[in-house]
Amino acid sequence: MQAILWMIGALCSFCLIAIGARELANDITTAQLMALRSVIGLGIISAIICYHRDTRLFKTQRIPLQVFRNVFHFAGQYGWLFGITVLPLAEVFAIEFTVPIWTAIIATLFLQERFNSQRLLSLLLGFVGVLIIVQPGIKIINSASLIVLGAAVCYAVSHASTKSLSVTDKPLTILFYMCLVQLPLGVLLAYQNWQEPNLLAWGWIILVSVAALSAHFCMTKAMQTADVTLVVMMDFLRLPLIALVGVYFYAEGLDWTLFLGAGCMLLGNLINVYSPREKMVKT
Repeated sequence: MQAILWMIGALCSFCLIAIGARELANDITTAQLMALRSVIGLGIISAIICYHRDTRLFKTQRIPLQVFRNVFHFAGQYGWLFGITVLPLAEVFAIEFTVPIWTAIIATLFLQERFNSQRLLSLLLGFVGVLIIVQPGIKIINSASLIVLGAAVCYAVSHASTKSLSVTDKPLTILFYMCLVQLPLGVLLAYQNWQEPNLLAWGWIILVSVAALSAHFCMTKAMQTADVTLVVMMDFLRLPLIALVGVYFYAEGLDWTLFLGAGCMLLGNLINVYSPREKMVKT
């Protein structure tokens, strides 16, 4: 029950991020949103660390990996938030479900995790799901869909890096450096087209910033209190939930191929969850 409640919090947080990004599309650029989100997130995380009086959480011995992780995480977030502003919400969330499959590939190549028949089947189902959603050769491929797909690959690199960082760094440390590294990246991309947000826009910016932190926190807590399979299954509920948001708030249509493709990805992700995680033996 605790895991279910944490996942409900994560689902609501992800949907609020998507709604906030869509509402801000005409007020500020994606880069400016990410810069302001980093400022607010940095303040919140710093306040939490100071409250616990544990300044060790500000330190890391793995600065290069922190920077590497957050460059890819920034690129993934940028592509995802951009997709939110130009694509149907459900399509963006469906393509995002390829992240665990890309993560499995990266873990096999760089973290020496075993690649077996289960992972191969998981990979094939993931690609089939993408083809069903994007439908190359049947309709013109939207370049924004490819950007979101690229964002999923960047997220996968970030996740694999987080897995390595979690061995030595606490979650709050990882979140702190996420905001610290991504802040100058956002400012660098946004300063030429910087716009002063109005009062309503500031409300959405704060909502997105808080929801981004709560999504990370709720997912972590859910992983700690339940089997990964339950978390993966409940995370899939993001798709029908955001599809309903798109239908009722933004008059977006529903395509059955979207859910068929996402179903293939879900099956592939579940197979990947049950795939053995033993490391390959070096010879």
